[in-house]
Amino acid sequence: MTHTKNDFLHSLWDFFCSLKLTMALLIGLALISIIGTIIPQGNLPPEYVQQISPAKLKLYTSLGFFDMYHSWWFILLLYLLTVNLVACSIKRLPHIWKIIKNPVTIFDSSLEKSLPGVVSFPHKDGAAIAKDKVAEVLKSEFAAPLVTEAEGGWHLFAQKTPWCRLAVYCVHLSVIIIFIGAIIGSAFGYKGFVTIMEGETVSKVMSRSNKEIDLGFSLRCEQFSVTHYPSGAPKEFKSILTVLENGQPVPDYTNARVIVNDPLNYKGITFYQSSYGNAGNYFFTVTDLNGKNPVSLTVAGQASVNLPDGSSMHVIEATKDVSQFAAGLTGPAAQVELHAPNGKTESFVVYANHPELNIQHAQQHGSGPVIHYRGAQERMYTGLQVAKDPGVEVVWLGCLLMVVGIYAAFFMSHRRVWVRIQNGAVTIGGNASKNQAGFQLFMERLASKLKTDLSGEEKP
Repeated sequence: MTHTKNDFLHSLWDFFCSLKLTMALLIGLALISIIGTIIPQGNLPPEYVQQISPAKLKLYTSLGFFDMYHSWWFILLLYLLTVNLVACSIKRLPHIWKIIKNPVTIFDSSLEKSLPGVVSFPHKDGAAIAKDKVAEVLKSEFAAPLVTEAEGGWHLFAQKTPWCRLAVYCVHLSVIIIFIGAIIGSAFGYKGFVTIMEGETVSKVMSRSNKEIDLGFSLRCEQFSVTHYPSGAPKEFKSILTVLENGQPVPDYTNARVIVNDPLNYKGITFYQSSYGNAGNYFFTVTDLNGKNPVSLTVAGQASVNLPDGSSMHVIEATKDVSQFAAGLTGPAAQVELHAPNGKTESFVVYANHPELNIQHAQQHGSGPVIHYRGAQERMYTGLQVAKDPGVEVVWLGCLLMVVGIYAAFFMSHRRVWVRIQNGAVTIGGNASKNQAGFQLFMERLASKLKTDLSGEEKP
């Protein structure tokens, strides 16, 4: 019974130490990341929900595809990879640590047989003099050697950058630190959204799970502005914000500018410029093609209103002066979206100073109604993405450690040189953990120099 239990534990340990498990987990995480890129995360756009079937929507929801990076199975994969990295490190680190801290310094026959390209040649001086010359050459060409007298001869051992063997474990540790940072951010941070009217102040934001979160301070929108390209597309939208503590402006955070890719950060909470809109009122007059039966309509912000013919309309965007977008036209204009009773949807521009264009559009698209724009009572609001991630500094530490580890793992090598002076001969051999071809060229040059200095032969 005990033997069976030990076999099971041994098999379980080998499973978690397996490189195959590492590769399977990494491939699985990569595939999941692709899914998370293709499928929208968080609050789903209405158009996406309309495109997929109810069955597929239910399946994706049950699998957590819409919040995949917080799903239990994604977290499980991260935990498994963490256990795998720790197990691999525990299994292999003692051997590597022994090589670093307790290197083999005696160049015996068994070590000689294991090294490639060993060179041996006679020396003309006594063993002690030859030992000093070899030590001097190693110190100048490679590294200061450790000298040992054993087995009737002198043994010299020198090495460079032995610690680079720990680079792979540095990478393992960096991955674990990144995971820890992500867990800290997930457990103690949040992502949310807030809209602030010009001149108003908020102290709470709404999280993705529709929970109110108290910021611990207040944020006031002093002003919002938007500029456009000649085509009418938004060029830059900007919020001027002030942070308030106990009702008083914080000096360094008064009238702070927030634009896309230039967020505001205060007490570890970051505010990103995300959206904007007009929460004021838009004014329209709707008539028939003959200009009769006028009906005044007021559209509040992004809301929709019903027209006399049963269709509905909402405002997409408005401008005080259309001349910057269309040559020969002046005055206010608004882009509206009309939903006809038959389900047809169209988007077009209506004007305040050019009623003939409004009538022309209605004639081209049926019998009416004719929509005339009269202007707006603007009251802009700014939409801000809010994020708090207390684990981000831990993640950056892990990333820095990973860069250092990867550099050491790929571009640095543990190089070792042994020299034995025994029975009137000098024997030299070496080993490198990487770039064996380059190290072998170095060993040939080193052996040639030692042979010249100790045997008196001229260099070829």
